[in-house]
Amino acid sequence: MNALRKALADYFAVRRALGFKLYRAEKLLGQFLTFVEDRGEDHLTTEAALAWATLPKRGRTWAFARLSVVRRFAKHLRGIDPATEVPPTHLLVQQKGRATPYLYSESDIAALIAAAGTLRAPHRVATFRTLIALLAVTGMRVGEAIGLDRDDFDSVIGLLTIRNAKFGKSRQLPLHPSTVAALVDYLRRDDRPKNSSNTPALLVTTVGTRFRYMGVQPVFRQIVDVAGLKPRSASCRPRLHDLRHGFAVNTILDGYRDGREPGNRIALLSTYLGHVDPVSTYWYISAAPELLTLVGDRLERHLGGAA
Repeated sequence: MNALRKALADYFAVRRALGFKLYRAEKLLGQFLTFVEDRGEDHLTTEAALAWATLPKRGRTWAFARLSVVRRFAKHLRGIDPATEVPPTHLLVQQKGRATPYLYSESDIAALIAAAGTLRAPHRVATFRTLIALLAVTGMRVGEAIGLDRDDFDSVIGLLTIRNAKFGKSRQLPLHPSTVAALVDYLRRDDRPKNSSNTPALLVTTVGTRFRYMGVQPVFRQIVDVAGLKPRSASCRPRLHDLRHGFAVNTILDGYRDGREPGNRIALLSTYLGHVDPVSTYWYISAAPELLTLVGDRLERHLGGAA
């Protein structure tokens, strides 16, 4: 292991000890060091970082994200190797705004689950169908779902425990009986890899190992293509994470449809989603046309009654 690779391993060890997951950073920085090594360089330079960050030609936002990952590592490395150059923050300034959530309809989710049936190996099909459905009905983060252990699922009382999630927090999610039954059936499948007992993971690959975040995404994109789901705009593309947005929106929609006060659900929803601040929850529900329509209808009725 050369000096840069060893420094990278130490960097991940330190940051993960602080609670960071770093799934994407691990893949990106590994690719970056390969790029540096292919150039025959022993130190990190701004020129190399910029050249690598802009390689895929996927737009300024993606290049900014890649350069930011390198910059954080370079700051760490600078304390070990004074020859390290930290890319200036004014390079590749980030474009403002977030991606528009892709709010899946019930038919969209059904199409995704059906499309997962085209994957190779029955257990792989069952795993991705379980993952998609679990995200849709719990709103958990993708990393939280693949990080679940079998012992985190209590089928008797119908509860999932998410441990060491974002910001090091843990929480418990009550489950609908149908979700409990589906998870029990998944765990009892005859084709569950025999060596899966070597890992505590709830969701496992066909070789019995825990899924990695960067391994799930390409498969989901394949499922999206088969399902025929198309981007709604340049900033609104089907993402696995958007199932979480859909759960949040549907939770509030149910409050409006039932005639109850939906505002009372915000605090509960924020806790269920694992948000530190309800402001984050409001962002999740801010881009739903149907929700805005219901809000407008309620306001109109209120103003009409006050007239």
